[in-house]
Amino acid sequence: MIAAMDNPTNSAPIGVPTAPDPASTIAVAMSGGVDSSAVAALLQSQGHTLVGLTLQLWDQRRLAGKGGIPEQVTGRCCSLDDVYDARRVAEQLGMPYYVVNQQRRFEQDVVQPFVSEYLAGRTPIPCTLCNNHLKFDELLKTARGIGAERVATGHYARVAFDDARGRWLLMRPADRSKDQTYFLFGLTQEQLSRTLFPLGEMQKPAVRAMAEEHDLRVAHKPDSQEICFIPGGDYRAFLDAYLAEQGRTVPDTAGAMVTADGEVVGDHAGIHGFTVGQRKGVQQNLHAHHAEPFYVLGIEPASNRVVVGQEIELHTRNGVADRVNWIAIDALREPIRVLAKIRHRHEPAAATLSPLEEGRVAIEFDEPQRAVTPGQAAVFFDGDVVVGGGWLV
Repeated sequence: MIAAMDNPTNSAPIGVPTAPDPASTIAVAMSGGVDSSAVAALLQSQGHTLVGLTLQLWDQRRLAGKGGIPEQVTGRCCSLDDVYDARRVAEQLGMPYYVVNQQRRFEQDVVQPFVSEYLAGRTPIPCTLCNNHLKFDELLKTARGIGAERVATGHYARVAFDDARGRWLLMRPADRSKDQTYFLFGLTQEQLSRTLFPLGEMQKPAVRAMAEEHDLRVAHKPDSQEICFIPGGDYRAFLDAYLAEQGRTVPDTAGAMVTADGEVVGDHAGIHGFTVGQRKGVQQNLHAHHAEPFYVLGIEPASNRVVVGQEIELHTRNGVADRVNWIAIDALREPIRVLAKIRHRHEPAAATLSPLEEGRVAIEFDEPQRAVTPGQAAVFFDGDVVVGGGWLV
């Protein structure tokens, strides 16, 4: 049974659908922002029967004011204000709307792995974890449960079926500045076959203009900029507050700062305070003054050592990815050429992929790349087409 609410207390859904036709009904994933709201207005104008769905993922008040976390922060996705905005847009468009509480699974599949990864010296991407393990999975299940076989979202991406390959393809959008394919590499063939990205061919200014034309209340709402459960963007404060709530403390992982050849040059208070490529906070932990700034080159959880060095040492031509999800191909059997993207803001760089044992992939870049970071995703492109992606180790 689907729980319907517009706040933490139960309330009746807007406009409960009457025996919708699965072939024509589309569930719109509504985040309360301008993009998903514009998707709903666009599809409605095209004559589709719609149902609005919002996943309630995190109680924004849960850790407010604890351990250095602000009492109130704006600009986060999936907040109660966003649920309110999504519900009002659905009401304005006259479409059924449901909020589905997925807070327990979100904590299990996104928050807890995020905490574990940071404590282990890796740098996770919670938005990708959320897409891979929760948003599309749960949205598609819920959509089918209320009579809709397809889900539309406000992501900037494109999807199409390639007859020659016999596979569904995920592709970069027309508006490259809003490209979200890096966070969607985990989508399966079945999920892609049931997903619509109506904004894939549009530019962001045109999306806002469309929202204005439909007089949507969120037409001028700013885009969310922060991880929904990390208010203020301070993940260290979140780790402290979350672990304290669980009756735990941050593990003692204090240790030495060393150069690449093993020379001890400083000390640190814990590996969770560092990520590959970081400069801030490194100099103050060194035993002696160095004219040139030092950066984090790597983290060694087994010994609690943080490897530091000059910026030029951050660059490497090699990386390895595991847990790879292939989209444009069914498997990697021989080396192929791709453009590889190792961070959301990283410009995809020419590389060769080679298969390794246990499903891992070796990445060899043509030119050295800065800060290949364990825990981040490596996503592979053939032009606009997402070949697949995995997690850097």
